Amino acid sequence: MASTSVESVSVASTSVASTSVASTSVESASVESASNEWISELLLGMRLSGLDYRRFQMAPPFGIRFDIQSSCAQFHFIAQGPVFLNTPDAGVLRLESGDAVLLPRGGHHQLLSSQDVKCRDINGIETIPLCEAFSCVTDCPDGTCRSRDVRIFSGRMTFDLGGMHPLISLMPRVMHVGTLLARYPEVLPMLEAMERESRLERVGAAGILARLADVVAACIVRGWVECGCGDVGGWLAALRDPRLGAVIAAVHREPGRDWSVASMAAEMGSSRSVFAQRFREALGISPLNYVTQLRMRLASQWITEKDMSIDQVAWQLGYGSQAAFSRAFKRATGKTPGSLRHPA
Repeated sequence: MASTSVESVSVASTSVASTSVASTSVESASVESASNEWISELLLGMRLSGLDYRRFQMAPPFGIRFDIQSSCAQFHFIAQGPVFLNTPDAGVLRLESGDAVLLPRGGHHQLLSSQDVKCRDINGIETIPLCEAFSCVTDCPDGTCRSRDVRIFSGRMTFDLGGMHPLISLMPRVMHVGTLLARYPEVLPMLEAMERESRLERVGAAGILARLADVVAACIVRGWVECGCGDVGGWLAALRDPRLGAVIAAVHREPGRDWSVASMAAEMGSSRSVFAQRFREALGISPLNYVTQLRMRLASQWITEKDMSIDQVAWQLGYGSQAAFSRAFKRATGKTPGSLRHPA
């Protein structure tokens, strides 16, 4: 009887332990799923607008130097490599066929056939216009292209995350998604479509190319997020924190809500002091300053891009009057809301 009792206890203990492990696994999966949902929700505000595109076919040795202003992003897709990407901050990165990189803040960088070649400025290389905002660069011996030549598809674009603007400053200089086609096989027909549109020079080709490039760049951002965002901390790490992430997502979801430290702490399920400390440690600013910065970014976007009236913006962002909103906007940006509609 005693033996039976011990066995029963043993089985019960095993059952409890298994249940505990299963519960922990489910909880962990639930937390990860929630974090990904918050990130996905905020990524909905991402907008990329293409400025110009180039298709390269080059025989080694070659070196191309880019100098992209910080207000623009640059992406490169390596249709056939290898290629070395050299940047002042990230050093040298070897890119293979199917690799893609996005430089969200532009900047100086080079594409090289090998690390010891001399570079030419991209603006000094002869290009062949194919259609509006799209050109081809061919640099092969005797003008004859070969199947083994390096092929690169590049695009320069404006990169606007709207309310997610903090993410841009936290992104690495180079966002690399290796074997992009293995993760997103749908990218290949998009790139093929971009080449086809550029060759045929059909009506509206520039708009179609821009939209396709937007999707490719969005896939790079999504791939970076899905791969864990490298070693990035700060805002994105806070978003991945199940409790802080819930607060950030709620603020972005309802920027016009009457947010206070107390109401945000309630979203997190902690005291005001604990919440405020964790928030500042993770993001480097106070919770209320974060709300204000988000509102001002959204206000600027709505006024300039959506042509909303200042009254509408004030109401959407939770200000009691246009005057109250205008004072807050002036205090935060040094400008009046009206100046966005009529720039000097």
